[in-house]
Amino acid sequence: MAKGKLFVISGPSGVGKGTICKEVLNAESSLELSVSMTTRPPREGEINNVHYRFVDHEVFKGLIGENGFMEYASVYGNFYGTPKDQVFDRLERGIDVILEIDVQGAMKIKETYQGGVFIFILPPSIEELKNRIKKRGSETEETLARRAGAAVEEISSVGSYDYSVVNGELQQAVKDVRTIIAAERCRINDDKALHIIERYKEE
Repeated sequence: MAKGKLFVISGPSGVGKGTICKEVLNAESSLELSVSMTTRPPREGEINNVHYRFVDHEVFKGLIGENGFMEYASVYGNFYGTPKDQVFDRLERGIDVILEIDVQGAMKIKETYQGGVFIFILPPSIEELKNRIKKRGSETEETLARRAGAAVEEISSVGSYDYSVVNGELQQAVKDVRTIIAAERCRINDDKALHIIERYKEE
């Protein structure tokens, strides 16, 4: 059996990568989402093993000690990470996995996992990104400027990715990501070539 592919979707905060992933998953029944683990408490409406895997600090640190994360980070006193078992078990079973993650986390995964397909979601402009963040109603002018500056810095990492998709119109961005997934599923590598050859020999 050929291994599954890991599709890593990332980009600046507020660019809409979560919405794109949701739409792609709704359209692609053979694609599964990797659920990140966190030590922060669930917010209202969040479901364990759907939005995050919620654990305490002791469990998370135990997994760190076992080298059980593809990447992890501490943010405002809480840990967030991508457990290896969430990804590798599925890939070994030939299931394609999508992972929505920030730019810092994506770069850590790229350092340690060679088989991923990295897709960067771009805003149409920084001004439009600021408008989208404003609509959340949770930012001051100071924090908005800080987020915009961080976005410009993160966009400078785009050369480390395999693909970029501009999220100007949602359905077009979703279509672009699905096109990338379809193309990558047709890509030949050593593992897939061996699988194809063995399958045809058996007929």
